[in-house]
Amino acid sequence: MLTEYQIEALKKKLDERLDELCEEVRRELLDTEDQTYIKLAGQVHDIGEESVADLLVDLQLKEIERHIEEIKGIEAAFSRIASAKFGVCIDCQVTMELERLEAYPIAKRCHRCQENHERIYAGINRSSM
Repeated sequence: MLTEYQIEALKKKLDERLDELCEEVRRELLDTEDQTYIKLAGQVHDIGEESVADLLVDLQLKEIERHIEEIKGIEAAFSRIASAKFGVCIDCQVTMELERLEAYPIAKRCHRCQENHERIYAGINRSSM
């Protein structure tokens, strides 16, 4: 079982990462707001170049999506902290190792269960909706 001190240290780490992610998303959204596309579009001379410009904008939006998914993971970790389930694997109910949580504080599965989960669901396309 995690001590209160360990949970508080991990909570602080989560808070700091959440602040970083929110700032990065804000910055990326401001940059994305047509500035990137306008700059690229001004350099576009044919359909091939236009699709490259679209791809670059899409890549930037994918980065924002990854940040948002991590933010959701942090919020879920805060919820597990509030319900005293933080650090407990959602599959096998075993307390996770502190080292795993320090490396990946939003982990919701122990290493063994995460490997099983990835093996089972590898390659399966799941809708993000």
